[in-house]
Amino acid sequence: MSRDEQKSRVAGLELAQIIFIGRTFEEYMKIFNLTVEEIKGKSILDCPGGACSFSSHARECGADPMAADIAYEHEIGQLEVKGLQDIEHTMKQMKQVQDKYRWDDFGSIHALEEERRRAIIDCVADMRRFPDRYVAAVLPELPFADEQFDLTLSAHFLFTYADRLDAEFHLQTILELLRVTKRELRIFPTVDLSGKRYEHMDQLKAILEERGYITSEEKTSYEFQRGAHTMLHIVKSR
Repeated sequence: MSRDEQKSRVAGLELAQIIFIGRTFEEYMKIFNLTVEEIKGKSILDCPGGACSFSSHARECGADPMAADIAYEHEIGQLEVKGLQDIEHTMKQMKQVQDKYRWDDFGSIHALEEERRRAIIDCVADMRRFPDRYVAAVLPELPFADEQFDLTLSAHFLFTYADRLDAEFHLQTILELLRVTKRELRIFPTVDLSGKRYEHMDQLKAILEERGYITSEEKTSYEFQRGAHTMLHIVKSR
């Protein structure tokens, strides 16, 4: 698909249909078992990047980050307004499902809201400074070169929405993320919104291993949604 065709598909998605919320850099480092030394000097793709502040702070740590998301076709100011509205709406809903989450790190819904607001504020500021580093893309296709990135991170999309994204979409998206990655892909979490391990995980891992990839499910130091504390780590064997 050409870039113009991709842009056309993205433009067809109304802003109202997008939830623009993200995690902080600190959350990402726990989610993906990363250290500052590991990311320094590396080209890193965050996909889908959403309103996360990872790129902003990774850049300050000496990394070369790029974020891709279907939302980035929309104007930055509109995304900022929508994101802050989404945070407010989500926090109201959170009161009804507090027991599905662990509050060790955040302590309260108010503290969680502050962290989500900090993420979007940092993200939007970085988008304004480096607009070319936030690329609109429609998975399972990406407008990047083969092995363009040393490391690719994908949070809270694949597996999370297993009830609406079928097994073929998962496979094709992961293969596309691997195409643009030199060495390794990390996906978090390995469970859906109910906390159940992705039902096609074993078949997916078998397909990837047949193609020469090394796969492992690894425990991380992050758990907010109860039961969501592991990532799928995929490494190119060469």
